[in-house]
Amino acid sequence: MAFWSKWFSSAPVADGKPVKTLEYKGFVIEAKPFLEGGQWQLSGCISKDGKQHSFIRADKFTSKDDCADIAISKGQLIVDQMGERMFP
Repeated sequence: MAFWSKWFSSAPVADGKPVKTLEYKGFVIEAKPFLEGGQWQLSGCISKDGKQHSFIRADKFTSKDDCADIAISKGQLIVDQMGERMFP
């Protein structure tokens, strides 16, 4: 049965490693898409000076690379809109 659970499991698959990284306005943006239901879900992390903000969006993609590109764009948008205020 373990064979079938690999194909039909609804649990997200993520290895925690960034697919793409960008330094932007003093922040480091990492794209960390994960496999959910056969598609790549947009996820990422923004860090600066030891502080970290993770984000997940509802957007899903068939391509891991496309998902990573959009995650970087979303990260840039978060930095532009919130800046340092994203950290508690």
